[in-house]
Amino acid sequence: MVQNPKVIALEEHYLDPEVARHWKEGGPEARPGPLRERLEDVGALRLREMDEAGIDIQVLSHSAPATQRIDAESAPAIAKAANDRLRERVIASNGRFEGFAVLPTANPKAAADELERAVTKLGFKGAMVHGLTNGIWFDDKQFWPIFERARALDVPLYIHPAVPHPAVVDAYYRDYLKEFPALLTAAWGFTVETATQGIRLVLSGVFDKHPGVKIILGHLGESLPFSLWRIDMALSRDRKSSFRDTFREHFWITTSGNFATPALICCVLEMGVDRILFSVDYPFVPNPPGVRWMEHVPLGPEDRAKILSGNAKKLLKI
Repeated sequence: MVQNPKVIALEEHYLDPEVARHWKEGGPEARPGPLRERLEDVGALRLREMDEAGIDIQVLSHSAPATQRIDAESAPAIAKAANDRLRERVIASNGRFEGFAVLPTANPKAAADELERAVTKLGFKGAMVHGLTNGIWFDDKQFWPIFERARALDVPLYIHPAVPHPAVVDAYYRDYLKEFPALLTAAWGFTVETATQGIRLVLSGVFDKHPGVKIILGHLGESLPFSLWRIDMALSRDRKSSFRDTFREHFWITTSGNFATPALICCVLEMGVDRILFSVDYPFVPNPPGVRWMEHVPLGPEDRAKILSGNAKKLLKI
């Protein structure tokens, strides 16, 4: 029997003020207040709240949109400096923090090179990419050098939400935003955009070209595990290979910000317990509810230990 497994959380955000200075617009994380304080704190406050909840390690990643919407000329130097600063925080934590790189995706060659530097020189565990890059989907072939390098390095790319394209905001959400601003983000907009990213990646052929690529999606897979059978059935009319099989081969999912037992059990049945990783989505979601929830999910101790840390240790080589 597995007793007291370590707890590794891997969608846990921070904010580098120098990166945020280059944002043309920002969400609530860009404004002063308790959320901004927690995002900027990669030290005592964060560690205390990890200890209070029983979290042993956080894998840190920059909050959205990170460097995704910075121009191709400026982004590489900004990303490099941010990753260097994050590495200093990781070293100072004495094993409590690991890192996902921020990438200058507007410059795909530089992004691939920065991913390699971050992994081989800084010891990072992969990278996180937020939403669209200046309006362009991540499955576009200009970004494939990033996937190729991730495969060669054997590290995952975490596909995280960001605010949807302005045309989508206008068409889908604008008339409800004043009363329900979260509809654009965590309540629904994030899910739609990021699930679409996942579907497009499968359809793009990037996994045929680079068969070892590993992708992580948060929030219990952005609803895709629930819909895999139906998506696969509908696409099978036009697609020779199985969408469902490709998804389950190349994707891992996390519990970030989605502590729902029925949804988790659906994901276990569809994906298998080895593909599920514990995450909180700190500080947008507080730590204690996620840890307490995992104590009571109807899984055996071995499966619970895999989700809490075993799968992350294997995927991220921690």
